[in-house]
Amino acid sequence: MVVYVDAMGGDLAPEAPVKGTVEALRKYPDLKVILAGKLDEIEPHLAGADDVRDRITLEDAPEVITNHESPVMGVRKKVHSATVQGMLKVRSGEADGFVSAGSTGATLAGGMFRLGRIPGIERPALAPLLPNGKGHFLLIDCGANVDCKPEYLVQFGLMGDAYMKGVMGMKDPRIGLINIGAEAEKGNALVKETYPLMEKAPYRFVGNVEARDITTDQADVLVADGFSGNLILKFMEGVAATLMGIIKKEMMADLRGKLSGLIGKPAFRRVKKLMDYKEVGGAPLLGVQGAVVKAHGSSDAKAFCSAIGQVIKMVNGKVVSIIEEGVSKMEPAAEKSE
Repeated sequence: MVVYVDAMGGDLAPEAPVKGTVEALRKYPDLKVILAGKLDEIEPHLAGADDVRDRITLEDAPEVITNHESPVMGVRKKVHSATVQGMLKVRSGEADGFVSAGSTGATLAGGMFRLGRIPGIERPALAPLLPNGKGHFLLIDCGANVDCKPEYLVQFGLMGDAYMKGVMGMKDPRIGLINIGAEAEKGNALVKETYPLMEKAPYRFVGNVEARDITTDQADVLVADGFSGNLILKFMEGVAATLMGIIKKEMMADLRGKLSGLIGKPAFRRVKKLMDYKEVGGAPLLGVQGAVVKAHGSSDAKAFCSAIGQVIKMVNGKVVSIIEEGVSKMEPAAEKSE
């Protein structure tokens, strides 16, 4: 399997992507990587990687699409960037998947315009795995599509269903629609129109899920428009960081707290690991014709290794094929409604 890695994307590039790539190569013996970026900046970080060097292909990609420029214009003009070249490599079959911690907008634009959407999919979506106390749930969309139509949300559910089956090994994922109430008649026009469509979709729809129930394991996939999904994602990250800070502060406040903290240290480590995005890798871009993972901008080597592992699971789990199959089941219903 060949994974294309953008070595220039992210806050810690190129060190983190390169070291994460080396870590992944040691973890997955059958893996090969195309490492793309500014070669003079990449090569120094490969010192000590002689044991996996023969499975790394360096590709010169001197242009970088930053967060401060138009993603669409960047993808159109900077054809020698890792984002563009990586998507083209996946499209041509020279690579099986793509990983980047660079511009989210550029990854989305590259996926749509250079790699291409799966036939029948209206809008690709970003879908991170988030903790719910018992494991993880998939939040889709988390920011790729701020303004949505009911048809988009129905397809988000389909794509989330495919990911949980192919990557997480679930036989029958529960798909929920994020809303302000559990009743079918609650919500704005978008979710009211979406609800009956999701009831007819070829997956296990479990109804509306209120915000307070997002982390109570009521659904394995939670569907939202990109605006609401991004708010939920950022809010959860902020609450988690605040709570961990409060707990640490209170435990250091007096001797009793310090002793309790010492006794509970192994448990706190497990909680931290469960909450840590580095263990997951990143957010898959679902709906495009290939395995694409957008890693967190602050990803370190461990997170990049996890993101590469995510791509491997997406390819082996045939996520794209499962989505294609799901779309084919929805087409007759769409034609009938017309």
